[in-house]
Amino acid sequence: MKIIIAGAGEVGYYLAKQLAYEEHDITVIDVDNAHLERTNASTDVLTILGSSTSFKTLKDARVADTDLLVAVTSSEAANINTAILAKKLGAKKTIARVSSADYIAEENIALFNSLGIDHLIYPEELAAQEVVKLIERSAATDIVDFEDGKLSIIGIKLGESVPILQVPMKELVKQYPSTAFRVVAIQRGMKTIIPSGDDILVKNDQLFAITTPDGIDDIVKLSGKESAKIENIMILGGGKIGRKSAKLLEGTMNVKLIESDNEKTLELADYLNKTLVIQGDGRDIDLLAMEGIIDMDAFIAVTNDAETNIITSLMAKHLGVSKTIALVDNVDYIPLTQTIGLDSLINKKLIAANDISRFIRKSHLISVATLQGVDADIFEYIVKPNSAITKYPVKKLKFPTNAIIGGYVRNGKGYITVGDSQIQVDDKVVVFALPGAINKVEKFFN
Repeated sequence: MKIIIAGAGEVGYYLAKQLAYEEHDITVIDVDNAHLERTNASTDVLTILGSSTSFKTLKDARVADTDLLVAVTSSEAANINTAILAKKLGAKKTIARVSSADYIAEENIALFNSLGIDHLIYPEELAAQEVVKLIERSAATDIVDFEDGKLSIIGIKLGESVPILQVPMKELVKQYPSTAFRVVAIQRGMKTIIPSGDDILVKNDQLFAITTPDGIDDIVKLSGKESAKIENIMILGGGKIGRKSAKLLEGTMNVKLIESDNEKTLELADYLNKTLVIQGDGRDIDLLAMEGIIDMDAFIAVTNDAETNIITSLMAKHLGVSKTIALVDNVDYIPLTQTIGLDSLINKKLIAANDISRFIRKSHLISVATLQGVDADIFEYIVKPNSAITKYPVKKLKFPTNAIIGGYVRNGKGYITVGDSQIQVDDKVVVFALPGAINKVEKFFN
């Protein structure tokens, strides 16, 4: 597939890096040579210095032969114009990143489609939805749902005195046969492990397990966590993510939102119906104490400053808040934050890149997702007739060692994969894979 990525900022860079392991013809356009140099240093793509709204630049990138153009520059106007021009010049599909919630309203989607934009992506909306999912399942550090929750991948940080520590994976299955889960990845420090039967879990590991709805509570208990009920929430930052998160949560929970800007505070008070909006500096521990942070069940830091989000979340954790979520938009910070005690983090740029990837993958791939700070991707395939994956039971497939078949959905029901599982045509299969194994995995579903 020939793909043009307009914009080599964090979203474009990560998207290009994510796709570099696959056999796509990728061209990246940016006006900043430093962005292109960084992309060139870590990815095997063609880069072009220039504006993506320039006819010459788009023609130099062979836009007429392009299967997909993705416009993810920092300018909303440039993204929309790029996508429209690219479609008129022959691109088959176009995606534009926008920064206005109005654009993704259902009544406006048809208008953008008529202009030649096939899909709009609004990262702040996706990030707010991620916040709500993490609040709803408070013990988890990460959550990825498949087929409306028929299968879920849950990330959990392991502490001390957990019954599943030091137990080989093959013994874990025998000890807990009635629990519907399978460990699909282990994050140990900076290393991501796709576990085999002899691998064990140790203190401070972050495990990722695939489970059915019936198994979520069991895996949480086995990992030594309890899903505490969350009723009182404090949100720091009244930007797009903070206001949307409050809007989604205020109907069922008690929400306080702290914003430092006076004018924005007044706007938020009008926009939010049940949220208590407070003007003040959320870095002020006296203010947090006065507003009852010790009585909060969750603290969500989503200001535009990553350092503020990290520090205030650690403060909240120190003061006894059971669940903390921090927005960390610097991808380089992600491995660090997972070692200093943060519960959960969100990165709107990675979330955006994951959403875009669904349009890039082949037709038999339903979706792809990436977990924050984990060097592996989650793929959801739909099995086509005569695929190699259907030829033998899972234990006889010679599946790549750096990949694992976690589970599958058949006739509307989720199942956890075991050695004797036989994948069938039309099954929806969830696979966890390190980057080097992706091409090998693809061959099983071709």
